[in-house]
Amino acid sequence: MANFSADTPIQLIKLARPVHWVKNLGIFAALVFSGGLMDPIQFKTVFWAFLAFSLLASGIYIINDIFDVERDRAHPRKKNRPIASGKIPVWMAAVVAATLLSTALVWAEAISHFFFILLSIYVVMQIAYSVALKHIHVVDILIIAAGFVIRVYSGAFIIEAHLSVWFLLCVISVALFLAAGKRRAEYGSLGGAGETRKSLAGYSRELLNSYVTMFGNAAWMSWALFTFYESPRVVTNLWIFLAELSNTASINKLLMITIPVTIFGIMRYESLIFAERSEAPEKLLLTDKGLIISVFIWVFLVVWILYGGVATYSAAI
Repeated sequence: MANFSADTPIQLIKLARPVHWVKNLGIFAALVFSGGLMDPIQFKTVFWAFLAFSLLASGIYIINDIFDVERDRAHPRKKNRPIASGKIPVWMAAVVAATLLSTALVWAEAISHFFFILLSIYVVMQIAYSVALKHIHVVDILIIAAGFVIRVYSGAFIIEAHLSVWFLLCVISVALFLAAGKRRAEYGSLGGAGETRKSLAGYSRELLNSYVTMFGNAAWMSWALFTFYESPRVVTNLWIFLAELSNTASINKLLMITIPVTIFGIMRYESLIFAERSEAPEKLLLTDKGLIISVFIWVFLVVWILYGGVATYSAAI
C-alpha cells in the first residue's frame, strides 16, 4: 500500500482529468438554442448538471485507467498517467472513482429523473467500453460519439427542450467527426500498433482518413441545413432593408452567417488530425489559436443572433 505524499493531491487531480470537462459543455447546447440562456433558473439547473456530469466523467476516466494500466505503461504519452506511473495505487483510484460516480448519480437524481437515467446509461456504456467494446474497431468510434450525443441530450431533458431533426443530425455528425479524428491521430502517433489499443489493428490509415473526411463533410453540411431551416426571423431595420433590396438576403436565414466560421473550424481541426495532433481534442480546443478564435467567433455570432435583439426566436431546436 502506497503512502500518501505531498504530491498525492496533485496526482488525484490529474487522475480526474478536469481538462476533459470542456467536452461536457455540450450540455449547454439545448439551453442556448432553445432561447433559455438568459433564464437564471434554467441556467442554474444546467450548470449543476454540467458539474454532476463532469464528476461522473472523471469517475469513468479513472475506471478506464484502472482497466488499461498495463497498456498505458506501453504508451509513449499515457505511461505518465498517475496509475500507470505508480504514483496513485489502484486501490486509491478505485475508491475515488466509486465516490465520484455515486455522488454524481445521487446529484443527477436530485436534478431530474430522466437525467439520472441518461447518466446511468452512460456509466453502463462506458464500463462496457472499458472492458470490451473499445477493442472492437468501428464500435469504439460509435461509443465515443454516443457519449457526445448523450451530453447534448442530457441538457435537453433537463429543461425539456425539443431537439429538431436537423440539430440532432448536426450533433451526431460532429460527434462522429471528433471520435474518428481521435482514432486517426492515435493511429498516426502509434503507427497503427495494436499493443496499446487493440482496435487500431482493425483500421488502416486510408479507412480512418475516409471516416474523418466523411464525417467532417456531414458536420458542416448538417449545420448548414440547421441554419437554413431553423434560423430565427430578424427584426432589426438593417436586415429587413437588405432583404427588401434582394430576395437573396432572406430575413430568416441569419444563422447562415456562421457557416463560413464552421467550415474554417472543421478545416483547421482536420489539418490537426492529419498532423497527428488530435488524440486529445479537448486540449486542442484550449491550446490551438486557430480553433480558439473560430470557436469564439462562432459562439459570439450565435449568441448575438439569438439574444442580441436582431431576431425573434422561439424554441426551434
